[in-house]
Amino acid sequence: MPTRKKPVSDSTEMKRTGRRTMKSKDTVLRPPATGDEAAELVQELRNSFEHHLRRTLAKDRYTATTRDRYYAFALAVRDRLIERWIATQQTHHNRQVKRIYYLSLEFLIGRLLEHNVANLRLEDTCRQAMADVGLKWDDLVEQEVDAGLGNGGLGRLAACFIESLATLDFPSVAYGLRYDFGIFNQRIVNGYQVEVPDEWLKLGYPWEIAHPEFSFQVMFEGRVESRPGPKGSEWHWVDSKAVVGMPHDLPVVGYGGHTVNTLRLWSAKAAEEFDLDDFNRGSYVDAVANKVLAENLTKVLYPNDNVFEGKELRLKQQYFFVSCSIQDIIRRFKKDNTDWNLFPSKAFIQLNDTHPSLVIPELMRLLIDDEGLGWDQAWRITNASTGYTNHTILPEALEKWPVKMFEFLLPRHLQIIYEINARFMRDVATRWPLDEDRLRRMSIIDEGGEKYVRMAHLAIVGTCSVNGVAKLHTELLKKVVLKDFAELWPEKFNNKTNGITPRRWLLNANPGLAALITELIGDQWITDLDQLRKLGPFADDPVFRQRFRAAKRKNKELLAEVIARETGIIVSPDSLFDVQVKRLHEYKRQLLLVLYIIVLYDRLKKNPALDIVPRTFIFGAKAAPGYFMAKLIIKLIHQVEEVINRDPQIHDKMKVVFLPNYRVSLAQRIIPAADLSEQISLAGTEASGTGNMKMQLNGAVTIGTLDGANVEILEEVGDENIFIFGMKSEEVEQRRSSYNPRDVYNSDEEIRQAFNLIEKDFFSLLEPGIFKPIIQSLLDGGDHYMLLADLRDYIQTQERVDAAYRDVERWDRMAILNVARAGKFSSDRTIKEYASEIWHLEPCDGEKLAT
Repeated sequence: MPTRKKPVSDSTEMKRTGRRTMKSKDTVLRPPATGDEAAELVQELRNSFEHHLRRTLAKDRYTATTRDRYYAFALAVRDRLIERWIATQQTHHNRQVKRIYYLSLEFLIGRLLEHNVANLRLEDTCRQAMADVGLKWDDLVEQEVDAGLGNGGLGRLAACFIESLATLDFPSVAYGLRYDFGIFNQRIVNGYQVEVPDEWLKLGYPWEIAHPEFSFQVMFEGRVESRPGPKGSEWHWVDSKAVVGMPHDLPVVGYGGHTVNTLRLWSAKAAEEFDLDDFNRGSYVDAVANKVLAENLTKVLYPNDNVFEGKELRLKQQYFFVSCSIQDIIRRFKKDNTDWNLFPSKAFIQLNDTHPSLVIPELMRLLIDDEGLGWDQAWRITNASTGYTNHTILPEALEKWPVKMFEFLLPRHLQIIYEINARFMRDVATRWPLDEDRLRRMSIIDEGGEKYVRMAHLAIVGTCSVNGVAKLHTELLKKVVLKDFAELWPEKFNNKTNGITPRRWLLNANPGLAALITELIGDQWITDLDQLRKLGPFADDPVFRQRFRAAKRKNKELLAEVIARETGIIVSPDSLFDVQVKRLHEYKRQLLLVLYIIVLYDRLKKNPALDIVPRTFIFGAKAAPGYFMAKLIIKLIHQVEEVINRDPQIHDKMKVVFLPNYRVSLAQRIIPAADLSEQISLAGTEASGTGNMKMQLNGAVTIGTLDGANVEILEEVGDENIFIFGMKSEEVEQRRSSYNPRDVYNSDEEIRQAFNLIEKDFFSLLEPGIFKPIIQSLLDGGDHYMLLADLRDYIQTQERVDAAYRDVERWDRMAILNVARAGKFSSDRTIKEYASEIWHLEPCDGEKLAT
């Protein structure tokens, strides 16, 4: 390796981007143990492991399964972090710090053993401890079931954020639901998706600790009545039905293990689990009816298909989750405070999308009805201590609930919402007199036909901050989706571009590349991702490019083994791995990639000698169970896969792979192996995306539209290191009114042939006509996501990809520069911006935690 070139300085970075690099925590991190200390740690872990195997699980070396050994070792690791967990909470309490309370209905946390061990900097120690008793560390890690408490990007983002909060020593508590069944497991039967329950709790979960002493009652239904009180009339919610929320706490370990915050998940229990009178009368079903009905609340995670459906159980889930969390936040505040005006200086509640919007009326209800505050004081406190993150620009995905449902389930909250809206409408009418259209558009209550409560409007009116999650997304919110609100409160709107944690998505997921980077520039990048800028000059170093290429090749070999094991398909690591892995939705346009694959296949059929770069197209996606079109696209992918992979004329020039049951642990195998990152949603439909960031960080080059965070990736890496195609968001809107997909179909013979192959059942000879809905949607249904409008440009851009990949040195240089310029997309940067600009939150130094 040649002499290292001078790294880029902070001042140089400031001039280039206007952004100062984040200061690293590396100087205060304890190094991993060595020598006698390491040997002592190994022995402690072995002793703890053997203790839990025998004393907790009642197993010995003859009866213990591999799963038992995983469980015992997870408990041994948990033992090591519990003291730090307790110390963190004691210090936060003693210092009376301000906390961020992060409310999200989804947390897609994945596996925790490997991640917690890495953040504790104990991986070598754990490997040795297990090797000493004849166990392989990697085998133990594979025993853990993903905790699938989310549908996709929203839940994964929440998981990254809470990890960054702990790493940066920000006092926080995250709240969610402990679903008995998480996101379904996906099986593929004859090309069709089949959903199987995710029984992630079936064999126990070693990371959670139940705290029934902090349970709360949550009320539903009933009625509201007015009673005289010392300060005038008081509202009382009576004749309601109670459900109990019991918390289960998970440790959230920051890198270095200094701060261990809490993820508190609520589980529903019946207020009266067993009716002895019913049982004695022989009514055995009635005796446990309340228990069954109550526990249904947290039985299953609702799949998200980005089309809102007002189902009663989901509204009940949302209120249950919000009420438990707000009651807990108030309990914490009241332990040390009696002055309610101090509440915003001790607590900030961040709403992750509209799901927790009921925080606004619930906090108002508790402050007014339970704590005796007046409306104006309660409103000031509520507004000053809450913020709302918007995650969608699709109007059909914005939540709204029927007023009748609210009236039945949450009558007191509906009263409060009506009062909030009346006061808000008065303010709007004062600002814009006689503008009835504006009043109608901005009202929290949608009165166009059946009345609905617009939850996004409630969140905007009730909070002090509204943020988007990418520059383009935020601009579209301000100029289109929420234009009226942005005109009323321009100071309330701000952008916080999403990010990902480099600990899970590079350090854990890609140890080979992580080690290479650390060897070259040191390990400060782990907590200061802007340090990756120092890799930039080495993109021109042929020796480093070769080592970088070798790390990528190793990841591709590992993924090829997974593909062979899971699907039986043999793929070559020498081929270009072209990857699209994300939730299946029409706006994400997996179908656009399928159409390109068919075009390329048709070219090869017509000219078998055609010189192309061999490609392996890799899909991973789950479709919501009720989303017919998304599930049909999965079927089409499998039919195309079957035809192409079995065609001897194609040889190894093309392979198509669909890896079933896409989840966090599988993503950690796929993403490090990707050469090309498919980010091809229609411009103006994806709020941000984080898969694009994960693949960039792992050395994939992006092919994408100017949508979501792709715009900012382009700004970071430059035109020459990304493949951009398609219409811009403003061009989409300009063209939509006159767009006719059949114009493209009729004028482009190659595209028409691809459609004909689908329509004439070339890929579905045994199930004729099955894909007719796809063809009709695109050609006769208006092609809402405008695939045909972008398809020719996409095909031509893929040809540029082909040309670039042939030049190995050029491609490797592009890939290295993508890694080097991924620093902006750390969730650490995002959290620092939230803390500084919205939450006004200070870190509590983990090195000084009380013991």
